[in-house]
Amino acid sequence: MFYVTLLTSPAKPSLDAALVDSLRNAWGGGDALWLAPDEAAEFAIEVKPDNQWQVWEDLQKLGVDLVIQPAEGRRKKMLLADMDSTMIQQECIDELADEAGVGERVKDITARAMNGELDFEGALTERVGLLKGLDESVIDKVLRDRITLMPGGPALLATMKADGAYAALVSGGFTAFTAKVAGELGFDENRANRLLTEAGKLNGDVGRPILGREAKVQALKEITERLGLTHDQVMAVGDGANDLGMLQLAGAGVALHAKPSVAAQCEIRINFGDLTALLYVQGYARSDFA
Repeated sequence: MFYVTLLTSPAKPSLDAALVDSLRNAWGGGDALWLAPDEAAEFAIEVKPDNQWQVWEDLQKLGVDLVIQPAEGRRKKMLLADMDSTMIQQECIDELADEAGVGERVKDITARAMNGELDFEGALTERVGLLKGLDESVIDKVLRDRITLMPGGPALLATMKADGAYAALVSGGFTAFTAKVAGELGFDENRANRLLTEAGKLNGDVGRPILGREAKVQALKEITERLGLTHDQVMAVGDGANDLGMLQLAGAGVALHAKPSVAAQCEIRINFGDLTALLYVQGYARSDFA
């Protein structure tokens, strides 16, 4: 058995009951269960439809996300999340670069790296090199003035953790940011790169080894082994090319507002919902949110 989840933006909930019913009838689904009024609904089907992605494309034009996944084990025991443009709305390195006066140059490299056009390690060291000489205190200023949480993040963490799940934040960004974000949202652990400093200023380099795509895969393997979980019990979420390894290894890999080249390689693509979409696809109703 499979579950079909339909959801839309919580900021402008516009999920039409007639649309849900017509798809349910077309696919021979069970009764529709509304997880949130006008925002998210689900129904069960026996067989995965052949025209899933054609229907997905049609629904995207209406501002609706469609997810189909096996009924068995869809409520996950672990959340593995990217940070930049996933748990927060910004790319930390771009914000630091703005403060250093090299914003446009760094943003261009970031965009190309996240799209998979550039080697992540090389792109990271090049961008950090452009920050050389920036006062270390700027990190706190950026955290205070420029970093905002992605909508739905607090509900996602609180609800999954209340249900006994473990949460890890793994970022190709920097520990100075992941520590703060992880603490604020309630992650159990966080892993990221270390910005190196000398005499209170960034020295233009990062600690080795650099945490990139492979390190995120490694984090998934290490943490599941430590907790006695299988990869199938993990929900991973990210938006960039360096997240693809963990998204494809996890039982549920969610491409959240991802680059098209990344989303195309993932079964779960959320373009309109926020982070609460990760709860809906696990079968949580809004009334279940912690």
